[in-house]
Amino acid sequence: MDLVKAIQELSVQKKQLDAAIATLEGLLGGVPVKASRKRGRKQMSPEERRIVSARMSKYWAARRKKKNE
Repeated sequence: MDLVKAIQELSVQKKQLDAAIATLEGLLGGVPVKASRKRGRKQMSPEERRIVSARMSKYWAARRKKKNE
């Protein structure tokens, strides 16, 4: 299959999908649907933060001790 032809066909399909999405969003009253986010950082509670801090302090102290030996 010719690469240029494949790109053109995909572009046409993309335009059709964009039009379908716009139509469906219009049926919702113009409010776009937000995609659920699965990436990013997890929020830590203060307790989790304290535990991580203690663990990392212990880790770095061991590294310093090992380096000085």
